[in-house]
Order: sequence, then structure tokens, then C-alpha cells
Amino acid sequence: MATTQTAAGTRFAILSSDGGILMRPTPRLQDFDTAEVFDFSYEERRSMSLIRTMRTWLHAAALLAFLGGAFDLPSSFVLADEAVSAAADAAAPAAAPALPPPPTVEEMVPKLWVAADTVWVLVCGMLVFFMNLGFGCVESGFARAKNCVNILSKNFIVFAATSIAYWLFGWDLMFGSGDGAWIGNSGTWMALGADNSPAVGDKYQGVYGALSWASVPLWTKFFFQLVFAGTAATIVSGAVAERIKYHAFIIFSFLMALVIYPVTGHWVWGFGYLAKEWNFWDFAGCTAVHSVGGWAALTGAIILGPRIGKYSSTGKVQALPGHNMTAAFIGCLVLWFGWFGFNPGSTFGVAADGGALASQVAVNTNTAAAAATLTATLTAWLLLGKPDIGMTLNGCLAGLVGITASAAFTNIQCSAIIGAIAGVLVVLSVLFFDRIKVDDPVGATSVHLVCGIFGTLCVGLFTTSDLSTTVANTPMGAAAVGGPYAGLFFGGGTKQLVAQLVGVIAVGAYVLVASSICWLIIKAVVGLRVSPQEEIEGLDIGEHGNEAYHGFVMVRTE
Repeated sequence: MATTQTAAGTRFAILSSDGGILMRPTPRLQDFDTAEVFDFSYEERRSMSLIRTMRTWLHAAALLAFLGGAFDLPSSFVLADEAVSAAADAAAPAAAPALPPPPTVEEMVPKLWVAADTVWVLVCGMLVFFMNLGFGCVESGFARAKNCVNILSKNFIVFAATSIAYWLFGWDLMFGSGDGAWIGNSGTWMALGADNSPAVGDKYQGVYGALSWASVPLWTKFFFQLVFAGTAATIVSGAVAERIKYHAFIIFSFLMALVIYPVTGHWVWGFGYLAKEWNFWDFAGCTAVHSVGGWAALTGAIILGPRIGKYSSTGKVQALPGHNMTAAFIGCLVLWFGWFGFNPGSTFGVAADGGALASQVAVNTNTAAAAATLTATLTAWLLLGKPDIGMTLNGCLAGLVGITASAAFTNIQCSAIIGAIAGVLVVLSVLFFDRIKVDDPVGATSVHLVCGIFGTLCVGLFTTSDLSTTVANTPMGAAAVGGPYAGLFFGGGTKQLVAQLVGVIAVGAYVLVASSICWLIIKAVVGLRVSPQEEIEGLDIGEHGNEAYHGFVMVRTE
């Protein structure tokens, strides 16, 4: 950039790439000697050259007209400058549109509220999705090496099948309008019903009113419920492991997300029959997720029958040890970690109370898991003579399941008691199912069904206060959330306990019948169980044509 001093003041110029001096004078004559500093393009230089040429010719024409007596010279120059100014304005680029004013503090509060709750629910939902890794590791570790690929593949594809089925119909059947009804009715499918989320309660307008207490967008609600639906279907995988046909399991997973899980889910979380008529409560899914998956797993295991070699010719139980306790250990830790999304995430927000309830739920969840781990280990040690690691791991999961229904309604002391009881129950249950010839390779029915039932009943026992009049008041609206009555051990009598028992029976009856029908239809149409030869050789080769440990020689040394 160069500067020159003139009578009118300092002039600024900028050198072009070819050494020329570029100046953009303002269009008005009185500012002619002032230059603005810009880095001009070729097109801009061409436009300025045309403007200078127009100025010269107009001034010359004005001078000639003055000499001819037609015009007054000063007025002519002014008119010429105005014409040049108009041309310059036309050549100048259009001004950028004015930016909108920033939002006020009052406008930002609801946006930040919704953002905090949305991020919280999405992150927790991702943790629940991550639990698929845990289920895959636990189940493959508890199974034999020859079936490892099959189990991993089932645990992977089950979420894909569930995602499509739940998106197509499951969500609308579960959360569509229908207070006190047996099934939701949104009048549409693929979650396309009317909805103005994150509006809450009295400000909500739509067909998914059962979740109108949550101040998050519709697709946040959908995602969180989707990963729960996937969990329910994954539970079944372990109980039918090592002998079910791959495609038969995929079909059942699809049907479960279509006609089993959404129906009972509507009764519990869609403000259907159980929620409205009985005030049945299940905070994060002891019944809605775990018991539903457990009942379906039980019917599948019974209809399939036990694995070859599980029972001797005299009916004695024979152990079929899992091949990789390292994988089972990793899987259990992943599930424990994922449960911090499963339970605390079911608060559907942290903005209203600054995360106080979510924190309480997280601590209750961890305490129950820890207590159950210890009592399961001790129980197995006493009954089996050794602290079996499989029982220890399942004990942890039993405590996590057991606290799921009441994690937001009880305190840390009660959480420890619930977990301790669940740890004992799961060991006794595994031994019981073995003796009645229900072959469950991973103990899914014991963990999810038995402890799911127990956890559901704990709401009627350990709820510390009457929460039935709970109201959510947010910047997006106010909603009556409700809650369970005080439990039996806290002066509430048996009212809530009876409601919980009714829910257990109703859900169990429906899932037993519906899942049995699905299993039997699949068995009749495409077959359910692999051939004896394929089962003996392993499903990895027969169903998938590959091995988890190709090239490894499996030799047991004493």
C-alpha cells in the first residue's frame, strides 16, 4: 500500500499484482480525493474504469453545453456526479441481509433446558446401545467355542431387526394414544403421528401423550425407547443359544419388536391398562424390558428343548462349560457400565433438578449390583463348594435387574437389600431351571425373568414415600407425572404391592401365550432347531461357514 499527500489530504492506494495503482474513490465529487483500501479483482477494476470514463464524458458534455449557453456549469457537474453515483451504486454488490438480533435470556432458558435434557437422554441411550457388546461377550463366553460366531452374529443382527420393526410399527403401537387401552393407536406408522415435542403436558399437542412429560424432541424419545426394545430381544438370544437356527432367531426378534414388546410396553409406559387402571409402576424396565425378554426366553428354551449332552441318560445334569471367561468378564463389566445409561437415563432429563434424581438412581444402581455380586459369590461358594465366576457375574447382572424398577423410588439402604436378595435368587434359580430340564446356557431366565419379577414387586415394598401426585413444571409446560404409592415397608400398605403383582401376572400371561405362538409358527414354517449333526459339530460351521478361532487347536490338558 502507498500513500501520497495532496491539497485535499492524504490519499491511500494499493498496488495490484501488475504494479498498477488501484484506488476506489467514493462517488461524490467532494470526496473525490479520498480512496478506500480494497484488494480489487479484475472485474472490480473494469467497473471502476468504466465509471471513470463515464465521469469524463459527462463532464465534457456538461462543459460543451455550458459553452453553448444551454446549461449552468456548476449544476451540470452536480448532475454528472449524481449520474456517476447511481452507476456506481448499481455496480456495487448487494448489501448483506441484516443479522437477526441475538436471543434474550428469557428466550435462551427453554432452549438450554431442552438441550441439556436432550444431550443427557441421547448419551444414556448410546450407553444402552453399547450394552449389545456386553451381551455378546457374556453369551459367547458362556457358550462353547464351536458356537461363538453364531452367538456374536445373533447379538449383532438382533438390534438391526429390532430397529426396523420398532420403527415401522412398534413405536406407534406402544406410545400411540389410548389411555387405559390394551394397545396404542396413533393412526399412523413409522412414528409419523402429530407431535409438538418438546412441549410438555398442558402445552403438548400430538398422539404420543404418554411421554408428554419429557422435555425432549420426539426423535430423542424414539431413540431411547428403541435401544430398550433391542435389549428385550437380545435377552432371548442367550437362552436359546447353541441349537436354534439363525434365520429362525432373526424372524422371532422381528416379531418380538412388532407384536410382543410394544403391547405390554403400552400397558406399562404408554399409559395403557396397567398404568391407568392399577397405577402400576416400572421405572426403567424390570417388567417392560427384562421380564418380557425373560418370558420369551423361557418359552423358547422349553419349545427348543435342552442341548445334546446337557442331561445324561438317567436325567442327571451335566455341565457344558463356557469356553471364555475373559469374554464373559469383559461383557459383564460393559453391561454394568451400560446400566448407568439404562437406569439414570430413564429420568429423561437433568435440567429440572440439576441432575439430583439421576445421581440418586446411579448410586442405587451401583449399590444393588455390588451387593448382589457379593451375595451371589457367597451363595455359590456355599452350595457348589467353589466361588464360581459364572455365578458371580450373573449375580452382578441380577442386582442390576432387581433395582431397575425402583431405582428412582427408593434409597441406597434399600438398594443394598434388593441387590443382596437378587444375588441369592439368581443362584438358586439357575440350579432350579437346570433340575426341571429348562436348558438356559447363560442363565438369562434366572437373571432377567426371576429377578425382573422380584424387582417389580420391590416397588410395592421399598418405595419410600407417596409419589402419586408428582408434577413436572418446566418452561415448556407442566405435566402430571405421577408415581407409585408408598411401599409396604414405608407405611403404604399393600395397595402398590397388589398393583405390581397384577402387572407381573398380566404381562407374564400375555408374553407366554404370544411368544409361544410365534415360536410354534416359526417352527412349523421354517423350522426352529438345527440338526443333531450340526449341533454336535457346532453352529459356526453349519450356520455361518466359518470359525471364531480358525487355525487354533483346542486341546484340554489335565
